[in-house]
Amino acid sequence: MSEPQGQDAARLDEINLRPPGLVMRLDRLGSFHQSRLSFMRILLRRMKREEWTFTRPRFAIDADGVGTALYTATTPERTYTLVAFAHDLPPEMRSDRVIATAWDATFTLHDGVPSEADIERLRANVPLQEAGRVSASELTLSRANRSVRLWSAVVAALAAGRQPEVELIESVGYLMRTTAVYGSGKFGAADRQAIEDRDELQAPFQVEMLTVYLIRAFVLDLVEHMASTISPEATRLEPALRRRLGIGNSTGLGMAPFLLTHPKLVNNWIAAREQALGRVRRVEKASHEEIEQFRSFVRRSRRQVSTWRSEHPAQQQKLVALKDDLDQLDSYLASTQTVALLEGAYPWDALIDWAHQTLTLEGQELLVSLVLEPYGHLVDDLTSTMHADESSPTLIDGSLSVAEVRRRLTSNYGWCLDTDWSAPEADARVWYVSEEKLEPRLGERYEEPISDFEQPLQPARDAARFHAELVGWDDDVTLGEVLRCRPEHRHTARRLMVVNEAPYAEICDNTIHAEMLPIDLLRAKLSFFGATHFDPRSDRWVRINMFRGAPLPEELHSADPDGWVYPADTPP
Repeated sequence: MSEPQGQDAARLDEINLRPPGLVMRLDRLGSFHQSRLSFMRILLRRMKREEWTFTRPRFAIDADGVGTALYTATTPERTYTLVAFAHDLPPEMRSDRVIATAWDATFTLHDGVPSEADIERLRANVPLQEAGRVSASELTLSRANRSVRLWSAVVAALAAGRQPEVELIESVGYLMRTTAVYGSGKFGAADRQAIEDRDELQAPFQVEMLTVYLIRAFVLDLVEHMASTISPEATRLEPALRRRLGIGNSTGLGMAPFLLTHPKLVNNWIAAREQALGRVRRVEKASHEEIEQFRSFVRRSRRQVSTWRSEHPAQQQKLVALKDDLDQLDSYLASTQTVALLEGAYPWDALIDWAHQTLTLEGQELLVSLVLEPYGHLVDDLTSTMHADESSPTLIDGSLSVAEVRRRLTSNYGWCLDTDWSAPEADARVWYVSEEKLEPRLGERYEEPISDFEQPLQPARDAARFHAELVGWDDDVTLGEVLRCRPEHRHTARRLMVVNEAPYAEICDNTIHAEMLPIDLLRAKLSFFGATHFDPRSDRWVRINMFRGAPLPEELHSADPDGWVYPADTPP
């Protein structure tokens, strides 16, 4: 291919990564969608490429829905086993709250094939969840509750020998929802360091995604089993309906601080996504096949969005706007001018520019995901850059001069240095940890006596305070000397070491403002998981769907490990 010349070369020079000041705003992060770089899709691509095999060596569940099941996933080098315990849970005990003590099903992912002694040990602990303990032979701990309305309808339909109503399946999308998938050393499970050298677990959250994928297989088998206990004439779910059922998840404030407490990891996630977009924007000429693939994914995304339901007014408004965005995109793509644009030079750069000027944040960020779809060969390798070693604290370079520290603060936090932090609305919230559950919480500074328990989750305010402190210091004084006298700024100095080298590490917004929406933090993280159908129940917790539409284990050898997120294409 010849080098771009003239105007094309100038255009290429102008295509840069989107700046952190644009990308890292909370309202944009809260509009992210899954993409080729999402962790579910990374896992499924690997499963197919490496020809993983799946078995169900045990399914000992009685007519009351109580018992034990084992599901194995075997890679070229090792085996992982989901140990599932099904329970007969009284309706009054069913709760998605973190303070719940009983669930419809509980799970752990065992490293290898468990012995009978292992299973008995786990049976005594896993159903207790936080109140029990697992060992370094376990990688995750999880639990799930039924979606009662859909569960009952599906069991009744299958027991009667018929398939459940498609409309009902689409309206809910899952038979069970998890309320936690714990990993990385919690409650005795293996630390991340114990498995980080395994190729199949290099990408973030792969053991958690594998756990959920196997839970989905168990739940589908369990609902068919319960129907069979009612009638010998019971039928099984048709494969197409099985695929349309994912695993729900209820996620609350406990996850929200993650984007603040893991700056290196967050930088690598966002940087990979932005580099992927940058690579596609720099495509000089799109092939006919690539253009048609993109058009197909636009049509399919419209179908996916049409099945997205939410009970939250704010999300309902965003969905209306997103549907309008897709209407505008569809009309734009049908115009003669855009046909020429897509066949011309740097088509995806031009399309993204149009979206930034025309669509809402939801539409802009969905388009980011869609333009990546035809370009797996360009972007999928970026998944190898998305992990980060955060096992040791970043060292503070105490030799830096005050002048250099000021420069770095201005460069990385200039957007917040002029904020009036004495204004009640700017300093309205307090992040703290609850004594009861040791979970992050968000309180009102001027309404509750909680300021003394504040966690360092307001980097913008703390950076501004550090910058103000340095006004009184000479330029050539070292950072070490400043921190010796004012150690309360050590956490900000340490964070500055990271942020200065990782442009997407910091959220460019006030995380304690009176109008800050924690749901934006949740949405951003869950989009990287690969979640779909976000349904906020407040500004502090959300329900999602995972693996909805994904190939079943028995289908992976011949199925598309990527396109399942979007319903099958139909003529426009």
